[in-house]
Amino acid sequence: MKQITIEGTSRADLGKKATKAVRANGNVPCVLYGEKKDENGKPVAIHFEVSEKQINKLVFTPHIYLVDIKIDGEDHKGIMKEIQFHPVKDNVLHVDFFEVHAEKPIVMGVPIAAKGLADGVRAGGRLMMMIRKLQVRALYENIPEKLDVDVTKLQLGKSINAGQLSYDNLEIITPKEVIVCTVKMTRAAMGAAAAAAKEA
Repeated sequence: MKQITIEGTSRADLGKKATKAVRANGNVPCVLYGEKKDENGKPVAIHFEVSEKQINKLVFTPHIYLVDIKIDGEDHKGIMKEIQFHPVKDNVLHVDFFEVHAEKPIVMGVPIAAKGLADGVRAGGRLMMMIRKLQVRALYENIPEKLDVDVTKLQLGKSINAGQLSYDNLEIITPKEVIVCTVKMTRAAMGAAAAAAKEA
């Protein structure tokens, strides 16, 4: 997994007016949730702000990142958990991060990519990826940038579900029945199948 560094400053005033001022200055309000909990059992949170330019490098990319977060000179490691976008302008309004540690597994979505040319595609079908990411649990050092799904033996009308996949050093959390990819029949493939049936 790629790593990227962002630098921010802590926020003390969390009111609406102060938050608007943060955005007006070209920054994005963020929260880093840690493992420690307060007296009410809620995760202790660090509120901070980061330039929109830094946040955009994290958000508008196909890559997943382990984020080195520097807040007032103090170092933290985290992953993005939730992003809030403006409903019209589509710019980032808020980001939640979750603090991670080298010795403790984390859960996150990892992009998937088809590997090989499916037999069903050779027969005239079309490969369709039904999901873009698999949810996995692993130490962050064991999480790859992407997970390859070998589709070479996938036939027309057949699918691969999450339960059929396995990878070293990580556990797939996505429900086993979720379809990852499938080869759909096209008109050309149906025509070829009909012609073959007549010849038989």
